[in-house]
Order: sequence, then C-alpha cells, then structure tokens
Amino acid sequence: MDETPDDAATDGAGGDPADRRDLDATALTERLRAERRAVSDEGRPEAVERQHEHGKLTARERVAHLCDDGSFDELGQLAAPAPTTPETVDWEREDAPADGVVAGIGEVEGRPVAIAATDFTVKGGSIGHTGGHKLERLYDLAIDRGFPVVNLHDGGGHRIQEGLDARPTAQGDGGLFRQQTKLSGWVPFVSAMMGPGFAAPTNFSVMADFVPMVEGSTLGVAGPSLVEAALGTEVPKEELGGADVHTVRTGMADAAYPDDEACLDAIAEWLSYLPRNCRRDPPAVEPRAPERDPEDLVDVIPADPKKGYDVRDVIAGVVDAGSVFELKSRYARNIVTAFARVEGEPVGVIANAPRVMAGTIDTDASEKAARFASLCDAFDLPILLFEDTPGVLPGPDSEAEGVARHAGKLPFQLNRATVPIANVVLRRGYGFGHVAMGGGRSARNDLTVVWATAEVAAMGIEGAVDIAYRREIQAADDPEAKREELVAKFQDRTGAIRAASGVGVDAAIAPGETRGRIARMLARADEELEADWPPKKHHIDPI
Repeated sequence: MDETPDDAATDGAGGDPADRRDLDATALTERLRAERRAVSDEGRPEAVERQHEHGKLTARERVAHLCDDGSFDELGQLAAPAPTTPETVDWEREDAPADGVVAGIGEVEGRPVAIAATDFTVKGGSIGHTGGHKLERLYDLAIDRGFPVVNLHDGGGHRIQEGLDARPTAQGDGGLFRQQTKLSGWVPFVSAMMGPGFAAPTNFSVMADFVPMVEGSTLGVAGPSLVEAALGTEVPKEELGGADVHTVRTGMADAAYPDDEACLDAIAEWLSYLPRNCRRDPPAVEPRAPERDPEDLVDVIPADPKKGYDVRDVIAGVVDAGSVFELKSRYARNIVTAFARVEGEPVGVIANAPRVMAGTIDTDASEKAARFASLCDAFDLPILLFEDTPGVLPGPDSEAEGVARHAGKLPFQLNRATVPIANVVLRRGYGFGHVAMGGGRSARNDLTVVWATAEVAAMGIEGAVDIAYRREIQAADDPEAKREELVAKFQDRTGAIRAASGVGVDAAIAPGETRGRIARMLARADEELEADWPPKKHHIDPI
C-alpha cells in the first residue's frame, strides 16, 4: 500500500495513529517494515553518504562485512531515545535512529558472536540511555550463552546532552563495566577503534582482549576539547590518542589497520584462534607443514653470540605455515607475542627478540607477555616460549619504572596457568630472565629443552667474570688474556650438555627436532590439569 506521513507513524516515539485498529495485519506489517527502513542505511542515504565521504563504512556495513551473509539478527532496531533532561525532552526516534547503536547476534565463520557498533551519523556516535540498555541486553546474552563480544566504536562515548543529570548517572547506566568484568575470561572480547574513541570507547577497551585501530581513529580518556578545558593545553588528537601513540608507546592497542575492511578482517582472523568461550575447545584447522624446513633452523643462530637474529625465523620452522598472527608488533619489540598453530591446533607464542635490546626484558615487555599468557591460559591455548635473553633491564630509569615488580608478572601468569607449556632455550638463559621466560623448573612446563647453542647461567658470562674475578684479572701479567681464559672456561661450563646433566631440562636437542617434540607434547597433554593450590580466595597479581 502507498504510505502517507500519517500512515508511517507507529507506536512509541512517533505516536499511535487514530486508525491503527482499522488496519489489517498486512497493512500493519508494511507499516512496521517502513519504520525499520527509515532507520536503516536504505532510509538514510544522506547520512550514509557523509560517512562514506570520510572513507568509513556505516555501522551496519561494518556489521555486514564482519558477519556471515544473512546471519545477523539485530536487537533494538526500533529503539528510540529516552531523554531525561529538559534539553532532550522532545527527542523522537527520527532524532536518533536506533539511538545510535546497532546491536545483535551474528555469526562469524559459523560461530555466534555478540556485536555492537556505534553509529557516528547519529549524534556523533554517542551512547544515550537507550543505547546503553541495548548494550546491557547484548552483554546479558553473551554472559548467559557464552558468545564472544565485538564492539565497533566510532563515536564520542556517553551522550553529553543526556548525561548532565544526576539521576541516571548515579544509577551507573546499568553497570556495563560490571558486566564486562563478568565477561572477562569467559568469552573473547574485542574493542575496535574505527573513528573517534575518546572516553567511553576507551573505557570499554581497558579489559578487552583485542584492541585494533583503524588509522586515523583515536583512543584515550579524554579528547582535545576536554584536555584544553581542564589543563589549558592544546594537543592535536593524533598526538593525544592516535594509532601511533597506542600501538607504539602505550601498547593499549594491538595493531593499526589502513581501513575498515582490513580491521574487520583482522577481527575475524583473531577470533579464529579462540574458542567461543572458555568451556569450548579452540577451533582446529587442517595441519600444514612449517614455512621453513625445521632442519634449516640450525643455521639461524649466529656463531657470534653478540649478533642478533630474527626470532620469527625460528618460529617459522616450528609452527604451521601461514598461521602466525602477531599482536602488539610495534610495542615492546624486544619480545614477540603471537597466535599460531601446530598441526592445525591454536597455540600462543612468546619469544625474546634478540635484534631489539638484545632481547632484554623490560617493563613493557613484561606487561605485554604477561597479559598475553593470561589470555592464552583463559581460553585454553598452549603456550610456547622461545628464550634468548640476557636478563632483566638494569639501570636507574628501569628501576624507577618498577621493573623488578613488573618482571614478576610473566612467571606469575605461567605458574598459575593450567595449559600445556613448552620452553625452548635457543641461546641465552641468564638470571631472572631465565625464570621470567619459564626456563628450567621455574614454571610448571610440560616440555623444557635447550638447543646446542644455549647458555644457562645466573648472569652474563662476561659481566660475571669482570665482577667476580676482577682482582685476579688485574694481577695477571696479561689481564686481557686472563679475562678471555676465564670467559672461555665458564662458557664451556654453562652450555647445553651441562644444563641437561642435572635434569633441570628435559633434553638437549638439535634445532630440527623442536617442532616434533612440541607437537608430540601437545598431542599427549590432552588430560585437563587441575591446579593444586592451597585454600585461598584468589591470587594477588604483582601489579
């Protein structure tokens, strides 16, 4: 039937037309469809065009790109604003279509996912009271049924016009942060920055497991306007919370992507390594041979122990080809964290990177690795550790950052984990760096091996000789020759064969044996491990 403006009015925000009960079911259904079209992209071409002019997909286009075709079931599509302040009392549905939040359950590669996308074309993507209720409903479903959660942020957080009111603010907007606390460790949680992300979107990201950013988007507790009002300082948004800030300096974001499509594809790939929730098994795929021939690994480690190498070359000879998904690759580059697969099964990889700071462990590396280890254990991904570190970074700046406490975070997570763990000492395993990487018996490892190139000691050999044998060296006729003699002596004593002699490691192996040993360990570790802890309420993290 042809619609008139009066016919298009519906229950709720637009008012109930006088002749509603005179219409049959067909007419009422068409009226419903017209109202749904009005809030969709189809019914808002000008808003869609504005979004596209900024090089961005609309909220619904983003959801459609992420989800399997036809699988998304939207909830609250006809939601209308629920203003409480005098400034917003006259707002209707047309003032904020769907109240600026597209939410529902879809499927990504055949698995259900709870998805919410803020709509920048509606009040700048701000979240009003009704939009907040949508998120509450979505999170309740995710909590009850164990759905992963994906938030696609493109907006300014809490809607200011509705927020200048003590009554709803005092209620805490339904406890979204409490819900997210329940979701943490229960289901994988993604918080993607796809536009302005200051304030509320950043708060959602604090406990998120994966935080990707689109280039040009922002992340931070407050935007430039609020910073200027509070501090009198003008700071461009890119310097305050751009992708370079948070993928390089703070590590708050995992990666930056050139456009919406690349970001959404990365979310789908990230989800492919993780189970629907912590009660399910991680998804397996068809096994692949490694990208690098394992027998070629013997050539990776330089003969000169002072020279670096790319630890990714080692990883490529152990895991399945094309399976590495690196996280926080621009942050704390002295350590590598990545998802991968071994014989088709997902694993988490933590590896020192000798090309950056010689693989030394500092505060940032500890934070990065510990949080990743916790994520892997929460969702039952085995952890593979590739160790080559001279230890924990010393010095006044490092001490001022609290490196001693931070360095305890990774071994703490490894020792509370119940997933299978493998530690491979490639070269240096010195001091507390060896402990931090789960070396030897410092963690409950299922497999601990050393390569022939390994050196395991309480500290670097050269430094130890200089400290412990300083007087003997100074008293020698040829101090330099004496020093070299002592260094050579302790190099022989700290090698792989000596490390294996006391069963402090399970085996000293050739590099080419690594993949096979790890694959067999993983296949055999199929019995669930129950941690044997003294009676206590919970652990106290070293934070």
